[in-house]
Amino acid sequence: MAWDEWEQLKTAAVERQTAKMQLNHVPLDPGGSGTGTLVSNKPAWSKAGQDVGSFRDDISKALGKLSDGQKGLGTDAGCLTAGAQKDVYDSWERYVKSVSERCGKLAGLLEKAGNDQLKTDEAIMVEIGNLKVDYADTSAVGGQDTGR
Repeated sequence: MAWDEWEQLKTAAVERQTAKMQLNHVPLDPGGSGTGTLVSNKPAWSKAGQDVGSFRDDISKALGKLSDGQKGLGTDAGCLTAGAQKDVYDSWERYVKSVSERCGKLAGLLEKAGNDQLKTDEAIMVEIGNLKVDYADTSAVGGQDTGR
């Protein structure tokens, strides 16, 4: 293959490609409000945690259906296919339970992030309040009527 032909093939391939995801930059027109600011608050983190936690319900239902599909297969004695099916089922059962546990832990972490963020804001307000107390103006010494 000649070098020019190779360059033409590379150029044609680049022209055919659609937009790709690139994680190391913000697109020129990100869409949305256009402000380019990130808002993070406790309700957003809590909602994310609840949403991930709700996957556990769906996963539990899927595990139930997986278990229902196993009913009636009997033992693996004398049937290699039933034995193989049991091995596959056991593998998927472990996997689905593991995914459920991961969702539970991730949900907890997301909710904790929201709580920690709130605690941080509260801690800052307490510290600012402490500054006001520690550095409050002293009352004036002279020129006040002392009740004479």
